[in-house]
Amino acid sequence: MAETERSERRFKPAPLLFEPAEAASDPEHFFGLESMDDPRELLSRSTELALAFRAATDRAVEFQAVAAAQLADPRRFDRLTAADVAARAGWTEDYAKKMIEFGRDLIRGGGAPEDE
Repeated sequence: MAETERSERRFKPAPLLFEPAEAASDPEHFFGLESMDDPRELLSRSTELALAFRAATDRAVEFQAVAAAQLADPRRFDRLTAADVAARAGWTEDYAKKMIEFGRDLIRGGGAPEDE
């Protein structure tokens, strides 16, 4: 994904608001979408939510990668192996290795989530 496209997606989505516990426990309730009668409004709001969830997922994955790289940093006396990171995160070892490298790239490139 191009850097400009990634940046645009970060700022475009609607904010995710937490729903009250009683609303979240109702499987038919989802951010008020079920009560919208106008299909244009429903399409617009559901699209905003889909973009927001995608952006949140991308951001969370970046934080996972940075954390994995930090945990596997060979300079740490308590560093974890890729297998240890995988077990902790519920990943395969191969995926953990890829995430560790992705995290290192983010840290090296100055694009680490905490730097933004």
